[in-house]
Amino acid sequence: MDVTLHLAQEPEADELLGRSPLAALVGMLLDQQVPMEWAFAGPHTIARRLGSDDLDAHEIASYDPEAFAALLSDKPAVHRYPGSMAKRIQQLCQYLVEHYDGDAAQVWEGVETGGELLRRLKELPGFGTQKAQIFLALLGKQLGERPKGWREAAGAYGEAKSFRSVADITGPESLAKVRAHKQEMKAAARAEKAK
Repeated sequence: MDVTLHLAQEPEADELLGRSPLAALVGMLLDQQVPMEWAFAGPHTIARRLGSDDLDAHEIASYDPEAFAALLSDKPAVHRYPGSMAKRIQQLCQYLVEHYDGDAAQVWEGVETGGELLRRLKELPGFGTQKAQIFLALLGKQLGERPKGWREAAGAYGEAKSFRSVADITGPESLAKVRAHKQEMKAAARAEKAK
């Protein structure tokens, strides 16, 4: 994995996301209740605060939980809810250590079908169906991991030339299209709720 992503909209943070499978997973985990760029800049911020240019699942899994929460809480905070997200990141890393020897790429490398990959992603702590499908679409669309049936397993997020999620963001123009789509979806949900 060594591609250029444009999710954090910061060159150093995006470079880390493109070369570090763990950083990409952590960014996806953080992508809730905060702007996408903030979430995907998080792995770079965490790595810097750990004194590294990468993330290590073994190190994070065994880090003192209170100290790790404090690390995420330092200003500027890595997330709106740094304490709970610190716990989730550690749970993710502990799972990766236990099931994949700490190597996040093993979650998807060599997987033969999109269904199997979706199952593996959904087993990750903090990854429900939607988050798993979005990450699966990101793997297929931008990171070159395309097991048989990956688009179908990713659902609507796997559709070609769609602008639904982070999987479709390749620069400022596509970011604007994804934002517009999300606003449309929120407006439709509000209208449906008002009925």
